[in-house]
Amino acid sequence: MKKILLTGSAMIAALALSSAAYSAAAPFALSSATFKDGTMMPQKVANMNAPGAANPNPNCVGQNVSPQLSWSGTPDGTKSFALTMVDPEGRGGLGVFHWVAYGIAPATTSFAEGEVSKATDKYVGGKSTQGVGNYSGPCTPPGSPHHYTFKIIATDLDPKELPPGLTLPELETKLNGHVKGAAGLVGLFVKP
Repeated sequence: MKKILLTGSAMIAALALSSAAYSAAAPFALSSATFKDGTMMPQKVANMNAPGAANPNPNCVGQNVSPQLSWSGTPDGTKSFALTMVDPEGRGGLGVFHWVAYGIAPATTSFAEGEVSKATDKYVGGKSTQGVGNYSGPCTPPGSPHHYTFKIIATDLDPKELPPGLTLPELETKLNGHVKGAAGLVGLFVKP
């Protein structure tokens, strides 16, 4: 009986230690200082029309300032990150891919506000619905707010492994079997 009691005590102690270690590891998370998850994003993050555009979009009312983004709790085995921004309600529910970026080095854990509004060597630019490889902000029509979903994906791919210019479906195909974890953040926007 004494032996069983000691074995049971040892198991409880081992479970307590493994639970403490598990709870000490922070979950993979994405956050922004520009807006809080599930809230309206400021007007400055919306896209703007190019000066002298032949057919300006009246819904592009911002300055195309990319929001600040940071992530923590990187999963073990991560060799690079991918970051996407999708508007699932855009194009009548077909969705708009506003930003497709990948090949982000594992030492990178954030982008400053405005940093990815233009090309940078901190990531490989994919190809958004708008045909660009950098952040392209919302041009949401009046009415109901759209839900802009930012997603950080931890991968086991080398940062230089994928070629530039991949669309979101192409990137997802390349990432199949290489994802270590993902985290998301949603910002709302509608033309004021």
